[in-house]
Amino acid sequence: MEIAAYFLVLFLLAITFVIYAWRLLDWAWFMPRKLEKCLRQQGLKGNSYKLIFGDIKELSKSIEDAESKPLNVSDDDLPPRILPYLVQTIKKYGKNCFIWIGPKPLVIVGDPEVIKDVFNKHALYQKPKSTPLTRLLAQGIVSYEEDKWAKHRKILNPAFHMEKIKDMLQVVHLSCSEMVSQWEEAVSMKESSIELDIWPYLQRLTSDVISRTAFGSNYEEGQKIFELQKEQAEHVIEVSRTLYIPGWRFLPTKRNRRMKEIEREVQATIRGIIDKRVKGMKAGEVNTDDLLGILLESNFKEIEQHGNKDFGMTIKEVIEECKLFYFAGQETTSVWLVWTMILLSRHPDWQVRAREEVLQVFGDGKPGFDGLNRLKVVTMILHESLRLYPPVGALGRRITTKTKLGELNLPAGVMLSLPTILVHHDKEIWGEDATEFQPERFSEGISKATKGQMTFFPFGAGPRICIGLNFAMIEAKMAMAMILQRFAFELSPSYTHAPQSVITMQPKYGAPLVLHRL
Repeated sequence: MEIAAYFLVLFLLAITFVIYAWRLLDWAWFMPRKLEKCLRQQGLKGNSYKLIFGDIKELSKSIEDAESKPLNVSDDDLPPRILPYLVQTIKKYGKNCFIWIGPKPLVIVGDPEVIKDVFNKHALYQKPKSTPLTRLLAQGIVSYEEDKWAKHRKILNPAFHMEKIKDMLQVVHLSCSEMVSQWEEAVSMKESSIELDIWPYLQRLTSDVISRTAFGSNYEEGQKIFELQKEQAEHVIEVSRTLYIPGWRFLPTKRNRRMKEIEREVQATIRGIIDKRVKGMKAGEVNTDDLLGILLESNFKEIEQHGNKDFGMTIKEVIEECKLFYFAGQETTSVWLVWTMILLSRHPDWQVRAREEVLQVFGDGKPGFDGLNRLKVVTMILHESLRLYPPVGALGRRITTKTKLGELNLPAGVMLSLPTILVHHDKEIWGEDATEFQPERFSEGISKATKGQMTFFPFGAGPRICIGLNFAMIEAKMAMAMILQRFAFELSPSYTHAPQSVITMQPKYGAPLVLHRL
């Protein structure tokens, strides 16, 4: 009897081993070869699949090489620096091509009509699944799909309604005033001008705005979250450039331990803020002046309306949305502002035009909501800055079921790259001056500039367009208006032009400018 049980256990173990070995073999070899055959039959070209790693080593090396030396100060031709491997692949195989991210083929999608289709049919073309380690940075609405995404979007929408954003303008103005005052103080110590690296100031500004508008706290109280999330982003970008091996996160490597430590600290800090707020709400306190207050109120209403907690968010989900507020809200606007100021430093004629418009609308007074919406020149400049320097170089999607995409019939398992920066710099779309700063492209708005095509999508597009777009635009306009009212600025001789991708596109060596007080 014992012998029979022993052999049964051995048999079950053998069966389990065979099943897992087959799954591993299918994941690492048979499925990639099947997908490769399907893509090549439809005229797509790319490198042959290399076991497990695909093109990851070459992709990482190309980024390392591209970032090893700075660009010419006047060079805005960024695709070869930000997406070097995609640029090389397109040169080698043409626009209909693919690369390998480990055992997954990534098809490069550059046709505006096809890109529009991908954005609009978000149930078919979903966000790529993040690995357990990259999920530590932030999940929230940006990573959810289908019903869960729809539920979170519905609960979050009231927090980003234009009337609520209008109510938060006072807080944005306060944060901008503090930064501008610091610059004025620095300049006054040096008479009329000073060299200043504006990049850390703009990071603090946007972090301060998020701290106040999301949590009602000032920058000092939110600084801990900001610094931790910034460090986590650096770890995530390193992890994403290597092949994820299932189970790797459990190994006690130095990076794994640090990433989990950061996650615990951020969770605990945000949970403390939320717990205080929930306790206050239960005691009858009403606080809907910030994003967290609006979110909690919207969440409770949804639960009450349906009489079921399943219709609302859990506290853990609220924490994830707060982490996302903090990271996405801070990062995207700070990089948007820094590249706008660098571009205006290089193009003083546009700086003068923008300043004249701001002074005409506001004088030296406080910028108001209606006036910000009348800033036509500033808006053109901000759009052109986003075209040349989109916060994220490419957006990814995955195909969940066999589907027709343009002229292609693609199976589930294929990944898609919507290369924002390649489309934004495409001379066939934007003309021979595509890599030049020409804000007048947007003189009649985005629709006219793009001729109604999906050729400009710095914040995504379709039903899943960034929920914070309007908030970011108002914040960027307020900051630029207040800076232009008080300062003229130019590039410092010490400025080194070296954009790099750390989740968002950042200036590798900062942004030293010479500020002149007006």
